[in-house]
Amino acid sequence: MELAQWQQRFEAWMAQHHATDDAAHDISHFRRVWMTAQKIAAEEAVDPLVVLTACYFHDIVSLPKNDPQRSQSSTLAARKTRRILREDFPDFPSERLDAVAHAIEAHSFSAGIAPQTLEAKIVQDADRLEALGAIGLARVFAVSGALGVALFDAADPFADSRPLDDRAYALDHFQTKLLRLPDTMQTAVGRELAIHNADYLVQFMAKLSAELQGDCLGIDASIQRRFRHSPNA
Repeated sequence: MELAQWQQRFEAWMAQHHATDDAAHDISHFRRVWMTAQKIAAEEAVDPLVVLTACYFHDIVSLPKNDPQRSQSSTLAARKTRRILREDFPDFPSERLDAVAHAIEAHSFSAGIAPQTLEAKIVQDADRLEALGAIGLARVFAVSGALGVALFDAADPFADSRPLDDRAYALDHFQTKLLRLPDTMQTAVGRELAIHNADYLVQFMAKLSAELQGDCLGIDASIQRRFRHSPNA
């Protein structure tokens, strides 16, 4: 079966079985991760069906960020995906199930599972790129709003004199996780894209800093210097 046919079937299944109000983990997210994965994998010898399937099902279970079992999401998603593929896609090649499950398990930041295959590395990179750039910026505040997290600490927005706490302040999440993502990327293409999009977040932080100081037109160069990714990192 052609890859496009598998994608159509997965999309149809999602439309029927995966209705969600979680804007960060909906069908549009799955599509974008797949599009990014194709860019990363363009020059690589990979199994595209494994990558496609993992991209579409990697967040079929996605517990809220404040759930105590959050780190188990990807393992639960891999387990559920095996069941879905066996029951609802009985013609899916059984010899690819282990590779799909591993790519799903290893995609999660909180799970801390190292990807062992190129397919898993590509899926992990593609998913992490969703946390950066304009989409990442929108997602972090959407998720924080849903959880009732404040945008930032008005008295100390960049945590100069306090511990970082992204459970209390959305902006803290940039330092606790997002700006660290480029150094976790598994592929050269993924790392290049991550650095570019992380710098977009730094630009936002610099603009925010200037506005908080009453400068609606400027950019805080000190924030740019402080947080921009070092090419030697």
